[in-house]
Amino acid sequence: MKKAKQPKCKHCKERFTPVRSTLEKHCLKKECVAAWIDTCHTYTERKKAKDWKVKKKKMKESLKTNSDWIKEVQVVFNAYIRQRDIGLPCISCGLKSGAKMNAGHYRSVGNCPSLRFDERNCYLQCEACNSYLSGNLIEYRKNLVKKFGAEFVDFLEAHPKPKHYTIPELIVLKEVYKEKLRSLMC
Repeated sequence: MKKAKQPKCKHCKERFTPVRSTLEKHCLKKECVAAWIDTCHTYTERKKAKDWKVKKKKMKESLKTNSDWIKEVQVVFNAYIRQRDIGLPCISCGLKSGAKMNAGHYRSVGNCPSLRFDERNCYLQCEACNSYLSGNLIEYRKNLVKKFGAEFVDFLEAHPKPKHYTIPELIVLKEVYKEKLRSLMC
């Protein structure tokens, strides 16, 4: 019968005979045992730090207000709209490249919050039209009518009932648009 090879100590690298188990990784010299104890403490400290990060993240999530969640969903929604309309020209002026493109709402978020996360109210728009020309709404409207018809634009212009999103609704919306964005990027 072939005799098993003695393991090497992880600390001093010398071969040793295991006392309690063949899975031992350190010999019984004082400095090797001390090194092993330090390794255990380091592992425990890392575990505690990881647990604290998870707990802290949950605490931060619980402290978020409705407006914090709306801002987060808006960022994901806008990214989705920019990705959905990538390669299309600005809905207002027709500029196709060379400009920073935004997700421009036909009915503004402040004016009609119920259409804030409605994909039919938001299209790719160049920075100049969206920011400096306040949405360039006359041209935006003309192009919406050309693209979808007057009935569609009348629907957007009708004053829908105000929508107040709850935090659970916003969490779901954020996940929905994250997933839609992921599927577009694949």
